[in-house]
Amino acid sequence: MNALGVEPWLLITLALFTGACVGSFLNVCVARWPDGQSVVSPPSRCPNCESRIAWYDNVPVFGWLRLRGRCRGCAEPISPEYPIVEFVVALGWLAALILYGPTFTALRFAVFGTLMFGIALTDAKHYVIPDGFTVFGLIFLLLGSFVAPFFQDFGPFASPLDALLGACVGAGVVSIIGWLGEVALKKEAMGFGDVTLMAVVGAAVGPHRALLTVFVAAAIAAVVFPLVVYPIAWKRARSAGVEFEPPLVPFGVFLAPAAVVTLLWGNDLISWYLTTVLAP
Repeated sequence: MNALGVEPWLLITLALFTGACVGSFLNVCVARWPDGQSVVSPPSRCPNCESRIAWYDNVPVFGWLRLRGRCRGCAEPISPEYPIVEFVVALGWLAALILYGPTFTALRFAVFGTLMFGIALTDAKHYVIPDGFTVFGLIFLLLGSFVAPFFQDFGPFASPLDALLGACVGAGVVSIIGWLGEVALKKEAMGFGDVTLMAVVGAAVGPHRALLTVFVAAAIAAVVFPLVVYPIAWKRARSAGVEFEPPLVPFGVFLAPAAVVTLLWGNDLISWYLTTVLAP
């Protein structure tokens, strides 16, 4: 038993089930929002034959396994991305429960992690960060910062004032970086989606960790791009017999995981830098 008087196995099951359901909805958002489609209507359909997916085939993860990865109507393959996303989000919600217990902080962390995962996926696939993610995220995180004091449950999230300042600082610093990049490169260097994303991140982590997020994202990109993205793009161009062009990787793909890192360990990283690097 825990403070809520609920058996641990029941909380674990609830976290996994809720996360899987949220992951299922996240799949819809990633697929529809970039094209400006509604995530409510029409109901889930096969992208090939457009037949409606029955509720018993739409159960997260298990529905895909039951169908053996194929549409019941046309037998065309269903991308394994759908159950993978559902499973990953389910694990994320379980991780939130393990880290913070059955608390308001756990809910905030689970939602924030889901948002960052959805933004990274959408930006990687469609080179866009839909307003649906960022508008909801900003409202949720700002409201959460004002609600948390009533629960005496702050966790790693910013206080109300820091959340407001962080949203402004996060959006402002990326806007400046984008402007400087545009001046230097003579073309757009940072999309507006990155600006709104950093407003969301700043509302979660506050102004100091918002700045740190940009540096952590740049560090991740500096490792992942030359070691992973560039070689894959080169091999694909070579196998296709076309001229190789360096790939463009949207920065939101790196900002999103960096935001989770700074939320969890940002204060420790800042303390380490101040006491180790800047220490006399």
